[in-house]
Amino acid sequence: MKLRKLEPKDSSLMLEWMHDESVVKYLAKDFSKMTEEDCKQFIEASRKDVYNEHYAIVDENDQYMGTVSLKSILNGSAEFAITMCAGAMGKGVAIMAMEQMLKRGFEELELKYIYWYVSHKNERALRFYDKNAFSRINKTFLEIKVGNKMEVAGDFVWYLEECTKRK
Repeated sequence: MKLRKLEPKDSSLMLEWMHDESVVKYLAKDFSKMTEEDCKQFIEASRKDVYNEHYAIVDENDQYMGTVSLKSILNGSAEFAITMCAGAMGKGVAIMAMEQMLKRGFEELELKYIYWYVSHKNERALRFYDKNAFSRINKTFLEIKVGNKMEVAGDFVWYLEECTKRK
């Protein structure tokens, strides 16, 4: 498993997870109307985006397995996101990709905080983050730590990783 910049050839498998109900059921965004052209446009736009970093998670044959991102990179913090194709789930790939992205955020981008949220209904994701000892936090605590109001509404479980915890 390795991370690389997204490429146009990833668009068809990216679209596959976007239309897979088992993958997107509890995500905050509705991907059901996305097209392959939308995926290609996202990939192209991601190459010029200085506030968001999106990487393909690929296997040893350079086959796309998912996307991992740091979004809203600003003032020492970023939002983490990861989505895997259903066939890549449960194989240990997601935690390796996540660790690589957190390392990049803290060591290369010199972030202080990386946060993310999960629907309280997404039991699989919650088990994954809890099993891997990521810290659940109160959204208000996050807003104080990061220093801005989170725009996401809804009933989510929030997580926060701090640079100081990882040294």
